[in-house]
Parts: sequence; structure tokens; C-alpha cells
Amino acid sequence: MTRNVLIIEDDPSIGELVCIHVADLGMNPVLCERGDAGLERFLEGDIDLVILDLMLPGMDGLSICRKIRSGSDYVPVLMLTAKSTELDRVLGLEMGADDYLTKPFSVAELAARVKALFRRVDAMASSPSPEVAVAELRVAELRLDPTRRRVFVKEQEVELTAREFDLLWHFARHPGRVFSRVQLLDSVWGYNHEGYEHTVNTHINRLRGKIETDPARPEFIQTVWGVGYRFRE
Repeated sequence: MTRNVLIIEDDPSIGELVCIHVADLGMNPVLCERGDAGLERFLEGDIDLVILDLMLPGMDGLSICRKIRSGSDYVPVLMLTAKSTELDRVLGLEMGADDYLTKPFSVAELAARVKALFRRVDAMASSPSPEVAVAELRVAELRLDPTRRRVFVKEQEVELTAREFDLLWHFARHPGRVFSRVQLLDSVWGYNHEGYEHTVNTHINRLRGKIETDPARPEFIQTVWGVGYRFRE
């Protein structure tokens, strides 16, 4: 079945470019140039991925992302932004975006991100049923429930984005093992694009802010200087 990719982008040249390369991947592009029109099309259903600009007429990308995540069905969101500050990236992730690209971006990178998001969706769809799922994992005051994708610190639930949970679960399943940023991109994001290791840094900083008592002195996700990160043994 052909996958439908909703592209909400008000720059005609970028929108057309993204449409062409989404079609080259064998997917069906659906382009909207206004935020409100894009959200309306999403709510009609039959959308498998949203590629979403941050700055839009009618309704901004953050508001659209929030609306998408308020629904019961999970649809991956790849956010596009001309801004490159960490605050903008963090806001997008907080609203539920799965990944982001900063303009200008390469065609190869766009294709890699789209394919990686669909690999993740396929992996989630083929995950074990609750009857055979991996049991929850406890480390000190941290508890992970993989079946319901929930995380608790001192029995208080911590709200994580989908990607943050995937990253934490990957770490927790390999205690003591050191991962480079490139390895984490490949294992958790599903792509290995040189120069985007800062994506890993952003997510780890956000995770530490949510699960660590003192993010400046992390107990769970530890930095191995010059190499990468590891989860406590």
C-alpha cells in the first residue's frame, strides 16, 4: 500500500522539492501551503507521515504538532525549520515531533529521515504482543514499562516523547556499554548522517533533565569523554 505523506510548507519551491523526492521514494505526497489547511487535511485521515514547517500562515507548526499528538493514533512528524537555535528544536520535540531538519537540508538527508521514521513505525507495528513483551526494567529509582511505553522516577510518571523513550530504552537494555553518537543515530534514529550528532546531544540533555535528580551530575546516562555515552551498570 502506498504511504501518504502530508507536507505542510508555505515556501512553494521547498514544498515542490519535498514532494518530488517523497514521490521518488514511492510515496504519495500531499502538499498544503497553510497551517490551518494542513491540519484540516490531516484530520480527514489516511496520512502516514507529516513533514511540517515551523513557520506557517494560518496556524504555526508547533500548534499543528500539538493537535496531531492530542489524537489517539500515532503518526510520525518530521519538523522543518529555518531556525537553528536549540530552543526551537526543543520546542518542536516537546510538542511531539519525532525528528527535525534545519533548512537548508540535503535531499539525501531528507530521504534518510523519512525512511528511518517509517522503519520505526514498522518496528512498532511488529513489536511483540503484551503477552510476550519484555518485562519492565528497574534501575535504582527508575522504572521503564516497555509494553505501555511509560517511565517512572520514584514512582512518579515522567512524560517522554516517543524518541526519548526509544533512546532511554536502548540505553537501559545495554547497561555499561559505551555508544558513540554515530552509533546511537544508527540504532535509535535509524540513520547515520555525518554532522548530525548534535541531535543525540539534544535528546540526551532533555532526557537528563527529566530523569536525573541532578542533570549536571547524571546518575543514569553518563558521559564517556571523547567517546560517547553509557547507561549505568
